[in-house]
Amino acid sequence: MSGKVAQFVPDSAPSPKRPEPVAFDRAELGRILTVYGYFVAAGEWRDYAIDSLNEMAIFSIFRRASEMPVYRIEKRPKLAKKQGAYSVVSMSGEVLKRGQDLGQVLKWFDRQKLKLTT
Repeated sequence: MSGKVAQFVPDSAPSPKRPEPVAFDRAELGRILTVYGYFVAAGEWRDYAIDSLNEMAIFSIFRRASEMPVYRIEKRPKLAKKQGAYSVVSMSGEVLKRGQDLGQVLKWFDRQKLKLTT
């Protein structure tokens, strides 16, 4: 005999705890949707998508549903102490604005509003 003992693992064994996905809270979504609504009313944007991943939440903004997102608003809590949890990212992946406060980051779109009126 080999002396090996088989281990019994019950089906109800606790699985390793997975981290909760990152998501935008109600207040954050309200602020984002206010900006989004302005550009929808202006005819610039037509669709959006929200993704909740393990390390970040993403609000993607589209001109048309079949295209790549024009902008992404990202929330990365792990970067909160370093660069800021919130960022606006362009279609090419360039970070346009980053910061600790979502309101300040969303002010980047104020310049885009000015371009629409001129």
